[in-house]
Amino acid sequence: MSSGPFDEFTLTGRARWHVRQYGQTSGEPTGEPRFAARPEVAAAFLAMRAAAGHDGIDMLPIASWRPFEAQARNWNRKFSGQATLYDCRGRARDYGTLAPPDIARAILDWTGLPGATRRHWGTDIDVFDRAAHPPGYRTKLLPDETDPDGVYARLHAWLDAHAARFGFFRPYRTRRRGMCPAPWHLSYAPSAQVALAAIDIDMVARAVQGADLLGRELVLEMLPDIFRDHVLDVDGPAAGT
Repeated sequence: MSSGPFDEFTLTGRARWHVRQYGQTSGEPTGEPRFAARPEVAAAFLAMRAAAGHDGIDMLPIASWRPFEAQARNWNRKFSGQATLYDCRGRARDYGTLAPPDIARAILDWTGLPGATRRHWGTDIDVFDRAAHPPGYRTKLLPDETDPDGVYARLHAWLDAHAARFGFFRPYRTRRRGMCPAPWHLSYAPSAQVALAAIDIDMVARAVQGADLLGRELVLEMLPDIFRDHVLDVDGPAAGT
């Protein structure tokens, strides 16, 4: 079950024909968590979620497919200082001390560039374990949650053991030249590797050039490095889950 090949518009978040919305629609529960993904990715994720449930883990998506416009809003909030920037240890950065290129790099530590993020592909899902929540807890998606004594330690130990069996891996398992480690970010290898091979820097440049994006000209100047470090230089399935 697949939604067909990728094209420039699906790869850069400017079309959504390749994804389906799952979960609640029009306020009616369907028994599934709410997220958007390619059908083959959703099927694999829901199978993995069911297996985790047998082990007492209530694995839910907290982020999945996202269109270009939504990613651009996230980028603009961070570039303008309206949202907090974090270092790789989860510590808040002092926005006022950062020059524009440093602001862009700080955003890219945790947030993909609109047009160049795996969020557009419908292949990637961020997860948390609702069953592990203490009362009133709100997921942060920061490193301390995945530490051995973190709230989601059990979830990530389970993923270490089982994610690959369902086709998932962690593209940001380690710090390479790009993103900070984000073990909650799962990617479905059979589809994501096809998308990675299909996207190129010219597609991204065309998407950015027509966008209402803060720092757009700076981003276009930095794009060769961004594409190399944040799109191409990720952990692959062979690197572990």
